[in-house]
Amino acid sequence: MQRRRFVQQLGTGFVTALGLGITSMWQKAQAQSASVRVQWLGHTCFVFEGDGRRILVNPFRAIGCTAGYAVPAVASDVVLISSRLFDEGGTLEGLPGNPPILAERGEYELPPVQMKSIEVDHDRDGGRRFGKNLIWRWRQGGLTFVHMGGAAAAISVEAQIQLGRPDVMLVPVGGGPKAYDAEEAIAAIRTLNPRIVIPTHYRTGAADAESCDIAGLQPFLDLMRSTPTRQANSSSVTLSTADLPGGDGMIVQLLTSPAA
Repeated sequence: MQRRRFVQQLGTGFVTALGLGITSMWQKAQAQSASVRVQWLGHTCFVFEGDGRRILVNPFRAIGCTAGYAVPAVASDVVLISSRLFDEGGTLEGLPGNPPILAERGEYELPPVQMKSIEVDHDRDGGRRFGKNLIWRWRQGGLTFVHMGGAAAAISVEAQIQLGRPDVMLVPVGGGPKAYDAEEAIAAIRTLNPRIVIPTHYRTGAADAESCDIAGLQPFLDLMRSTPTRQANSSSVTLSTADLPGGDGMIVQLLTSPAA
């Protein structure tokens, strides 16, 4: 019951504060944005800006594999986290504007964006080591996004049905005890068959050499060598439906590391 009240506040409360009805807000957002700017802040942390909304996912604490990244203290309308681990929700205090934090399984509405999370194991041992991971799915700027967080468990049939085929899938590829390695990421990609794949959770120059236990990007790229790859010249890219390959096509979208 408490979660349902929060969902209602997140939806209608924002509309009331802006003095707009849901329909008029949707029409205005459609006129403003038919695309989404995706900015990588490091590891599994991204900002998605489109439809008049900014969504921040997985702000981290700068430690271990994220030691060299700037702490993602950026303004947003809402924050989605996959878990309470340091690298997926470890920095929730001091975020500009004190945005709502969504950290539980459920369905939420921030008009015109509708968000849904499903719960899966965060490790290969039934969640006994690292608990649960939330996979987030939402539609923004005409695109359907699925952010896998730090998933390590295979995608079940039930989860596949709930997630559907995403336009853009953000998937961990660096391995370690609590996230997909390259081969497991490939299996998840084959299950959901996204149009655009953005790899996350891999070792970059931001890693502390002694305490980071994940692999780099290359093993994943080696397995995906038959799939076309696009490299952005910065840590952000703007995506629209025009960027989607046709039919069953797929593209790997790479962003430049924001590591200091």
